Amino acid sequence: MESSDKFLVETFLKPIRECYKYKPAFGLSSRDNGVSFTDFEEIFGNDPFYSWIGLASPSVYAAHKAAGGLTSVYRQLGIGSERLFRAILNIALEIDEEKILWSYKYNSSPTKLATHTLDACLRIDDLQGSARQRLSDWITGSIDRIGTSNNKKSVLDGVVFEVRQGYKSADSKRQNADLRFGLNAYQSDMLPAFAIFSNQVSYPVIHRYRADGMLVLTGISNEDPFESTFAFFKKVVEYDLSNFFERNKEEIRREVRSVVSSLLVPSD
Repeated sequence: MESSDKFLVETFLKPIRECYKYKPAFGLSSRDNGVSFTDFEEIFGNDPFYSWIGLASPSVYAAHKAAGGLTSVYRQLGIGSERLFRAILNIALEIDEEKILWSYKYNSSPTKLATHTLDACLRIDDLQGSARQRLSDWITGSIDRIGTSNNKKSVLDGVVFEVRQGYKSADSKRQNADLRFGLNAYQSDMLPAFAIFSNQVSYPVIHRYRADGMLVLTGISNEDPFESTFAFFKKVVEYDLSNFFERNKEEIRREVRSVVSSLLVPSD
């Protein structure tokens, strides 16, 4: 699998590079691509109030760029984590990409039907040999761990993952969507699970999800595949994700730090 490192590193970093293009919008919804520094100088310079109080300044533009840009970095980091997760499943377990995705339909309004596509899916029947047995045993152990009815053990066909880089938000709209995902997964005889790469999470939210029968893996460093995203990869997928990041940390750090540094200067 180390031969796939170049491809996997690129899969992870490609979305993050999008942040090089980030420009703050300053609430100007008509400017979909953000406001350049040159435009900022004109807009704020021609605003008497902002000009009087000193906000028509390069440092103000840089502050906005850094604040919004860092939010964009976290968002793109989440996308990179999702893509890396799927790519590893595809390579390590030899699953066709179309089989990894899973979706369900729901009523987004009284008159509108929407589709929610999850980040990754593993069905027991899609695996062969020892991989099939490892996943089956892990699902059984997951049901024991989260305390869901034992009747579920014999009917679950697989697991569906929502992948996140971290989960520090306690936004109620997102929680409701996540709980809806959990309900629909069980209705489809699938275990709902979260795979979070970081260990920075909102523990009240995580406890709520676990209490509602969803498995939550986080980026803690232990050997428990029912708690740690890295342990799950190592013991169930048989891919050492933590070692992947350790092997490639210099390249990844260099790229991420370059992106962050680019957000700290008020250039176009």
